[in-house]
Amino acid sequence: MSKFTQSARGQVCTLRLDGCLPGNETVVLAHINGGGMGTKCLDIHGAYACANCHDIVDGRKPSNYSTEEKLLTHLLGMKRTQEIMCSMGLL
Repeated sequence: MSKFTQSARGQVCTLRLDGCLPGNETVVLAHINGGGMGTKCLDIHGAYACANCHDIVDGRKPSNYSTEEKLLTHLLGMKRTQEIMCSMGLL
């Protein structure tokens, strides 16, 4: 586990989709899709996501969000996450 994935522990969700879980118990670093078959993007290309929001952006949970809305939400969450990582001295 990298320092970036470990940094998700105790953080709030930065995706904030409908049904976002209020606590931080389920928050992990959710990588942006596009790493290719069997690979993931770099750890800096992820957002702190609760289990609900992570399932929505990864398509494991049905939602009314379009593919474009999920991608934009994930990218904005990644921006918020990187700001937090900068404040923690990780970036």
